[in-house]
Amino acid sequence: MDAIFPPKLSEGDVIRVVAPARSRAMVAEHDHAHIIESRFADLGLTLSYGRHVDERDSFDSSSIASRVADLHEAFADSSVAAIMTVIGGYNCNELLPFLDWELIRANPKILCGYSDITALQNAILARTGLVTFSGPHWSTFGMRDHFEQTLQWFTEVMFGSDPIALTPADDWSDDLWFLDQDKRDLIPNEGWWPIRPGTAEGRIVGGNLCTLNLLQGTSYMPSLDGAILIVEDDSESHPATFARDLTSLLQLPEAAGIRALAIGRFQKASHMTRSLLEQIISTQPSLTGIPVLANIDVGHTSPLATFPIGGQAQVTVLSDEVSLTLRRH
Repeated sequence: MDAIFPPKLSEGDVIRVVAPARSRAMVAEHDHAHIIESRFADLGLTLSYGRHVDERDSFDSSSIASRVADLHEAFADSSVAAIMTVIGGYNCNELLPFLDWELIRANPKILCGYSDITALQNAILARTGLVTFSGPHWSTFGMRDHFEQTLQWFTEVMFGSDPIALTPADDWSDDLWFLDQDKRDLIPNEGWWPIRPGTAEGRIVGGNLCTLNLLQGTSYMPSLDGAILIVEDDSESHPATFARDLTSLLQLPEAAGIRALAIGRFQKASHMTRSLLEQIISTQPSLTGIPVLANIDVGHTSPLATFPIGGQAQVTVLSDEVSLTLRRH
C-alpha cells in the first residue's frame, strides 16, 4: 500500500484534541492547561476539543462509541489540520474494529501521540497507508521547564519538510514533573548505544513495543518487511519482559525483512542496563547483520523526539559514525 503523507502544519491551523485512551478529566487533576494553551498559541495554533474528551469511566477512559465519534469527527472536519491525543493508557486497541478506514484515508491529517496510541497509529498505517507521528501528547505540552528539545523536534517534523538528523540530547529526565513542576531531576546523557554495526534505510514501523505486539495476528498489524523498527517501553517493562516482547515481535514471519532496529531510552524503574540489552539482542537471530542502536531519545522519558510512523528513516551505526535521520516523505 502506498504511503499517504498528511499536509504539514502552518500558522493559523486548528488542532483537535481527542482522548482515544484515557480521559482529559484524569489529566486535569494536575491542571497545566494554561501552560499548554500558551505553548500552542506561541506556535500560531488554535486548540479545539472532542465532545467526549472529559468523559470518565471506571478505567479513566470513556465508551468506545464516544472515543470513535471524536476520532471520526476530527478526521471529517475540514477545519481541523491535525489531531493530538490527550495522553496514553491501555485500551486504544478497543477502537480498531469500529473505525471508518475510508473516512481516515480520504481525509489525511496529522495524528500525534505515543505510548498506547501506538495501536491506533500502526493500525492506521496498515489499513490506510496514512503516515502518523509518534510524539508528545497534548498533555506533554504542560511541562513547564526543560521542554525545549521536545518542542524543537516536534516543530521541525510538523512544520518542516527537510530531513531531521537526530542527535542525542544533552540531558534527560524521568521525574514526575506533572506532580511537581518545581522538582525536576536532570540526568547527563551518556549518548546513544551502538549495539550492532551497519547501515540501513526503510519505512518506519513501531512505537511502544508491548502495544505494537497487541496487533499481532490481526488485520491491523503493518508489514515489517523492509522496516526500520523503532520501539520503546515504559517502567512496567523490566528486562525479562522486554526480552520476551521483543522476541515475540521478531518471530513474526516478516521480521526477517527488518532492516534496522532502534530502541528508545528506558525508564529508570525498568532497571535495564546496556549490558542486559546487549545480551537480549545477542539472542535474536533475525537481528544478525543489521544495525541496532539503543538509548535514543524516544519513549517515556524526556526529551521526546517526534518520528513519522510510515515515514522513512536512515540508520548508520559505524565505528566513526552513529546517526538516525528521519524523513516525513
